[in-house]
Amino acid sequence: MAVRLEIHVAGRIEDYALIGDMQTAALVCRDGTADWLCLPRFDSHAVFAGLLGTEEHGFWRLGPARAEGTEPARADRRRYRGDSLVLESEWDTPRGTVRVTDFMPPRDGAPQLIRIVEGVSGRVPMRSELRMRFSYGRVTPWVHKVDNRTVAVAGPDSVWLDTEADTYGKNLTTYSDFTVGPGDRVAFTISWQPSHHEPPALPEPENSLEATELFWREWVDQCTYHGPYREAVVRSLITLKALTYAPTGGIVAAPTTSLPEEIGGVRNWDYRYTWLRDAAITLSSLLRTGYREEARAWREWLLRAVAGDPENLQIMYGIAGERELGEAELDWLPGYENSTPVRVGNGAANQLQLDVYGEVTEALHLAHMTGLTRNDYAMGLQLKLIEYLEKHWEEPDEGIWEVRGPRRHFVHSKVMAWVAVDRTIKLVESGDVEGPLERWRELRDEIHRDVCERGYDQERNTFTQSYGSKELDASLLLIPQMGFLPPDDKRVIGTIEAIQRELSTEDGFILRYPTEGEDAGVDGLAGDEGAFLACSFWMADDLAMIGRVDEARRLFEKLLSLRNDLGLLAEEWDSHLQRQVGNFPQAFSHVPLIDTALRLTASGAYVG
Repeated sequence: MAVRLEIHVAGRIEDYALIGDMQTAALVCRDGTADWLCLPRFDSHAVFAGLLGTEEHGFWRLGPARAEGTEPARADRRRYRGDSLVLESEWDTPRGTVRVTDFMPPRDGAPQLIRIVEGVSGRVPMRSELRMRFSYGRVTPWVHKVDNRTVAVAGPDSVWLDTEADTYGKNLTTYSDFTVGPGDRVAFTISWQPSHHEPPALPEPENSLEATELFWREWVDQCTYHGPYREAVVRSLITLKALTYAPTGGIVAAPTTSLPEEIGGVRNWDYRYTWLRDAAITLSSLLRTGYREEARAWREWLLRAVAGDPENLQIMYGIAGERELGEAELDWLPGYENSTPVRVGNGAANQLQLDVYGEVTEALHLAHMTGLTRNDYAMGLQLKLIEYLEKHWEEPDEGIWEVRGPRRHFVHSKVMAWVAVDRTIKLVESGDVEGPLERWRELRDEIHRDVCERGYDQERNTFTQSYGSKELDASLLLIPQMGFLPPDDKRVIGTIEAIQRELSTEDGFILRYPTEGEDAGVDGLAGDEGAFLACSFWMADDLAMIGRVDEARRLFEKLLSLRNDLGLLAEEWDSHLQRQVGNFPQAFSHVPLIDTALRLTASGAYVG
């Protein structure tokens, strides 16, 4: 009998919810479909890759039964249960109302994704459709029963399905059809285990639900921010915590790969790694909101990753500190809305990005200033980084945006080199370490002069993307935030206003830099991209710093309105399509949200 192939249309990026256990994460669509899950780690091969392909590449749909050939119904309501990562979705059907609770308990043993169906009213027919495909949808596992448990095995991996509901196999998919009435609860759990190990322990869904809620409630209670934007800040903090790999303290930029920066385009990258830049600014936000343990864990991760080789500092590492992140294309996946190629790994790992030295040094400086327990090796690392910069700060690099075109003297990279030297000088001045203070003060002044002379366009009164360039770059907005120049400096104000004129979209958000459409631009790539959300938050920060606080607040609250119904943000916003684009959810969007909220709260720039 021929197998009927169904073409799965993934939801809009903002239709997805994040659930996770701080070692990996799943994306669940509004129609009850888990379309993305890598096991056992963020950077492992996907078991559900339908997000980047079709239903043939793996998914798990759980929701009201539907007629053959019809689209699954979207939930009428969904929310996170309080300040947690426990997702509740509710459907109102002609036969009654049903609720599905999805979560991944913080791991104590095998990784688990648990889904609990609860009848609310009436009697609602339900269906679970589970199609496991290993190796990003390329491998169909052997599915069989072991002691009334369903297990899917392929090579080193096994995934176990446990439920009290009856299951059956059809078209290489595991189904369960059942009906729930008021108060009925039916649980489904999948657990990953190395295939050569004993079966994982039988799950306890209700106990796990209670423990998961308690974990998140106690974690959120540590938050020291109680301002007017608390809901947005707390949701962003929960998201950042979910993107932290608990065993090591590494923080992934996003839990996904290859969600496009332009629908149908080629700007599709794997973000399931720890960028030093992203992790450093995440550390800053966590410290400023009361989360010292996460900051300590990240510092320990950094020291292990860099080890004794700071001269060869990479811009990113694997979540356990791995250095080899070779990039490859998965040509069997058609991509999200036909956006190809689908990439795993990231070739940018070997780029030279001098700004990273500044971000890491700034993070270590902040940790030290906020009283994080002294670590002599961390201080020693900071000195080693400056010794490297002394010899290399004048070199061109690929810059903050990881261009794949020629290296340039990016202004932001030079500014962050100045930051690294400045913060290290402050460390020496504090008396905690010794160093050649006068030499480094001269270096700091030299870098400052170089930037102001070669990276500033006097005619237009603006700093530029790189030395000798006429282009602008949104990373220049960080100049006053890093203390390179005061906010009231005419060059700072001129740069802010130039970026507003030349890099704003029609709806007022900020592009990273100009792209060239079908031609390869400064980044070496064809195509365009959306407004980079972090840059728009930076603009709100700068506006507040130069006294335009009402304008800053309006922009910030407009940015908040871009979040999906669960408070999540992708990397970018497509102003033409009016939708989120890029990997999701994105740490580099949620961190500046927190920072801008703190700044506006301090300035009183909100409507109470």
